Amino acid sequence: MSKDIITPDESISNQIYLIRDQKVMLDRDLATLYDVKNIRLREQVKRNIEKFPEHFMFRLNESEVDIMVSQNAIPSKKHLGGSLPYVFTEHGILQLANVLKSERATQMSIKIIEIFVKMREMLTDNLNIKLEIEEIKKKLTNQNKNIELVFSYLDELLEKKENPKPINKIGYKK
Repeated sequence: MSKDIITPDESISNQIYLIRDQKVMLDRDLATLYDVKNIRLREQVKRNIEKFPEHFMFRLNESEVDIMVSQNAIPSKKHLGGSLPYVFTEHGILQLANVLKSERATQMSIKIIEIFVKMREMLTDNLNIKLEIEEIKKKLTNQNKNIELVFSYLDELLEKKENPKPINKIGYKK
């Protein structure tokens, strides 16, 4: 009987980083989630490297590691495993579970993929909301112009009332 995975979604989503315009997870974080040692995870990747094309997995360079350490809650480069870490995209995470062949890895990768999907849906929802806000702004701008036009007409009418032209009366004169 399989154990249910009790890892909060927030905990996993906090381990997803944006690097090279892709949402990725670090090998050490995945090793922890999959309950394997990081060195074993890397071993399996190296043994099955043909299953991990560049858009599934890539290795960080020195400057990317420096940015990770400075901008995230990572205390040092040593905390990343001592060498340049691998990062895995959504597809790479799924492939990694297939390579590791453990029930825990399979369950956890499904959970991680679900979180990636939720994140994508949230981004789509945010984009839709932004588009709707822009549409409302355009309408408001047009309405502002119309209101200004109405006020200018009212001003003209008021000026005409204040400075009336003499009216020639029509009819019989006494």
